[in-house]
Amino acid sequence: MTDTRVTWLTQESFDRLNGELDSLIANRPVIAAEINERREEGDLKENGGYHAAREEQGQQEARIRQLQDLLNNAKVGEAPTQSGVALPGSVVTVYYDGDESDKETFLIATREEGSGEIEIYSPSSPLGAAILDATVGESREYTVPSGAKITVTLVSAEPYHS
Repeated sequence: MTDTRVTWLTQESFDRLNGELDSLIANRPVIAAEINERREEGDLKENGGYHAAREEQGQQEARIRQLQDLLNNAKVGEAPTQSGVALPGSVVTVYYDGDESDKETFLIATREEGSGEIEIYSPSSPLGAAILDATVGESREYTVPSGAKITVTLVSAEPYHS
């Protein structure tokens, strides 16, 4: 199984997120200057501009920490080119508990990778971890948060193309 702290990213996604991080860090002096300007306007209790600038600073700092954590734990690689095996970056179709009519198709990836057009399951989620490295036709069992055991069978696995 995979390390649950690892985030799987393509090189393109890693570079995009790293660029966002660099931009946010470079913007720190601008936000600090904005806060100082607003502070000089007077009474801080009644100063909406000051509070808005502080709120923006807090949001940017939170995003910086999130990106640093994500990128520090990222495994960078190319999207898979192999069909028939459930890998990070694959669009998979599965069915549940032996019921071939109960199918679901989703992308094994992180939210940072996805396009919003298809459901995404993390490789570290119970379902994602269960089917990771499975081959077409293989069944695996995983436990849902309620404690129930679910059997999932891999129907297909194809590389994701945005």
